Amino acid sequence: ARLLDEPEAWGEAAPSVELLAAKLGVSDRHVRRIFETQFGVSPMQYLQTRRLLTAKQLLADTALPITQIALISGYASVRRFNAAFVGHYGLNPTQLRRQGSTPSDQGITVKLGYRPPYDVAAMVAFFKKRQIHAIEFVADDPAQARLGRTFRIETGGKVHAGWLMASFDENRSHVLLRISDSLREVLPLVIRRVRAMLDLDADPQAINAVLHDSFPGGDGLRVPGAMDGYELAVRAVLGQQITVAAARTLAQRMVDKLGEAIDTPWPGLTRLFPAAAVLAQASGDALGQLGIVRQRQAAIVGIAKAVAEKRVYLHSGADVNATIAALKELPGIGDWTAQYIAMRALRWPDAFPAGDVALHKALGVQGLKNPAKEAEQASLAWKPWRSYAVIRAWSGAMEAPTPPPDATKSIAAHARPTGAGALKGL
Repeated sequence: ARLLDEPEAWGEAAPSVELLAAKLGVSDRHVRRIFETQFGVSPMQYLQTRRLLTAKQLLADTALPITQIALISGYASVRRFNAAFVGHYGLNPTQLRRQGSTPSDQGITVKLGYRPPYDVAAMVAFFKKRQIHAIEFVADDPAQARLGRTFRIETGGKVHAGWLMASFDENRSHVLLRISDSLREVLPLVIRRVRAMLDLDADPQAINAVLHDSFPGGDGLRVPGAMDGYELAVRAVLGQQITVAAARTLAQRMVDKLGEAIDTPWPGLTRLFPAAAVLAQASGDALGQLGIVRQRQAAIVGIAKAVAEKRVYLHSGADVNATIAALKELPGIGDWTAQYIAMRALRWPDAFPAGDVALHKALGVQGLKNPAKEAEQASLAWKPWRSYAVIRAWSGAMEAPTPPPDATKSIAAHARPTGAGALKGL
């Protein structure tokens, strides 16, 4: 289902059951059986419903012309869009728009809902601590937390650049998202990226049923994602074995020196993160002048080349195991970095960087003979939500070292963990 929702996974080809089956390495019949079992519809019916839901949201929340909404939602013509809409909702798009509220005329604005509890302060603090000026803006005002940033999206062989501003409304449990007009062609993809970045689709009830006993203070915590998986991967490399503050300094220099200028209505958003093609060609001298050591230089150039040459895809539709394996084949990318990228860029809810020192400290296993093995063993009872367990451990939400029943006794014997509140990784 995630693969059908991800345009980058298809390139210029149109989604089909045959292509989906080929990407998954299974038969067409097996794909149809899975969708019928999980969703009660065929793969194409699922895709059709997703397109119609996107169109319905754009009709209600924006002033975009119906012709553009049809194209943005994936329909080749307005006639086909109208027929599908009437067949599904029993009224045409114009009628639905008349019934709805008057759309805003101030840019493209949509509302994105989420299920509480949601720890908005923790999410905003995470991004605030990692904020890179000129490409990101984070306001942690309790009255209205906001995140803004510039970014690129490449799909169908075309690169789209622009900005977004996301404002939290905790009383109504939604995010008000404003998007630059330059991104209207890829609006559904932008919405999916923002939902992933802010982890708006998480099911807290299911997650907390598994994690609450071990992390009683973390019920509202989400896993921060990324608008651009490639950017996240580069920043993860910059954060290897140094503090978040030091990594942010390096990333700031990189943006200032190699980033591309962009016009926005926001004074604090003036540049784009360096494109993959730029860093793929960056020399050791150029990166060295930014303070990046040689080993990190090789890793950054390796990631940039792999992304630019489309050997690696870093988005939620990518094959997790294959992508982790491909990342670890690149110079300077070990399991910690690969798992961190899987957690935030690939949106894998079960990522677990077993070798993370801060995690060992939080779990109370840092003094043991093989802390990575002990941490991995303890994590088994947190599957399939180990990414959320990691965020909760890093945040200090673990009130006491309460190991799952199958964990080794040595973990339980340790004193109360300190929390490792640094929230590792850039």
